[in-house]
Amino acid sequence: MFDSTVIVDWSAANTPKTGRDSIWICRRDRGGETLANPPTRADAKALLAEMLAAATERGERVLLGFDFPFGYPQGFAGRLGLAGTPWRAVWDEIARLIEDGPKNRTNRFAVGAELNRRISGGRFPFWGCPVGFLDDCLGPKHHNGHAAQGLAEKRLIDTWMVGAQPCWKLAYTGSVGSQALTGIPVVRALRHDPRWASIARVWPFETGLGLPDDARIVFAEVWPSWWKLRPELGPPKDQAQVRTVAALFAELDDAGQLAALFAGDPSLSPAQRRVVETEEAWTLGVTAPR
Repeated sequence: MFDSTVIVDWSAANTPKTGRDSIWICRRDRGGETLANPPTRADAKALLAEMLAAATERGERVLLGFDFPFGYPQGFAGRLGLAGTPWRAVWDEIARLIEDGPKNRTNRFAVGAELNRRISGGRFPFWGCPVGFLDDCLGPKHHNGHAAQGLAEKRLIDTWMVGAQPCWKLAYTGSVGSQALTGIPVVRALRHDPRWASIARVWPFETGLGLPDDARIVFAEVWPSWWKLRPELGPPKDQAQVRTVAALFAELDDAGQLAALFAGDPSLSPAQRRVVETEEAWTLGVTAPR
């Protein structure tokens, strides 16, 4: 089904970084495995673009999995006053706001504070920031305000996956909120690169919970912790995770079993499917709660 699978362990580090807790990229195809540990997000974006350009020239089909949320809990776009399809409006707004320099310097905490200001006028829903960051609209601790403020802490898929962190968390261990703010603009830019934009799709936002034939370059959200880690493929753990998932997806593809994963959980109601496909996204490989 796919000629190659690329799995990306993202990082929101504020300085160039390699090794543990940095960006790892594993590409797996019929010829074997290619592993990279680019020190910056700019380097990672350039490398991924090179991979896609080469695959496009060869007429290959590619799956790219990124380990951060592609969406936010239902209602986020509406609370920001964004018009149009929720996921696309949010992606466009994040890309407009985020500044990410060639050496990994970002304004992600300032963006979190600005989004909070627009949603609540206070420190909700985003939380977590480094020592020394001062803004009335972003605090270092969890606000415990989801019930009162009417915006869920987790997406539907995050409640399916025990241990998944909320996308509002911008700092500390498991800060997937910062990964999403810095990663979504990169996926958006790669998806719209004119060299392959006509054949690229974001799953499940542009494909539904399925995989149409015209999706030749497919971007998807993955969560490596969902799968049993093969520690011998590291260290560090980040390297082992991307290698584990790339190998697993390739094996499932060879066995004719990968396509089923794009259907998500068959038990989703029509209303849940609509939210997943227009706003919250889904994690590839999750077909039942665990």
